[in-house]
Amino acid sequence: MTADKILTPAQLPATLAAWRAAGERVVFTNGCFDLLHLGHVDYLEKARALGTRLVVGLNTDASVRALKPGRPLQDETARARILAALAFVDAVVLFGEPTPLQLIEAVQPDILVKGDDYAVAGIVGHELVLGRGGQVRTVPLVAGYSTSNIVKKITDGLKP
Repeated sequence: MTADKILTPAQLPATLAAWRAAGERVVFTNGCFDLLHLGHVDYLEKARALGTRLVVGLNTDASVRALKPGRPLQDETARARILAALAFVDAVVLFGEPTPLQLIEAVQPDILVKGDDYAVAGIVGHELVLGRGGQVRTVPLVAGYSTSNIVKKITDGLKP
């Protein structure tokens, strides 16, 4: 079941150890992933292509509210299940801290990934990953796709 890919922080070490014992390269990325759309799917697929396993850090509802007023549109359980249903996502782990640094420290990814709207120096955890010999990469985003754009299109369409 896809729900089995949703891991608690306590479950994460054993899963990571098994992957690493098999010689697999772990990729990590994070986000809110509210209203999953083409931009998200393309981004996550590209991130996974950089390694063997993809761990997605997912903001809890409380942390999304702190970042984006009026959000999330879908609760963390729904967002986690939807992400876990993607074939190229191997694990989803919720985090409620202001940044994913604590989760990045736990995962110790071989490759840390964000969209190309970030500079490597601005990616949370880049020093940690680079310092242990890992890579920090950015991947191109699909222009015009964002949850904010989708919400605006819906709300504009509802106006009389």
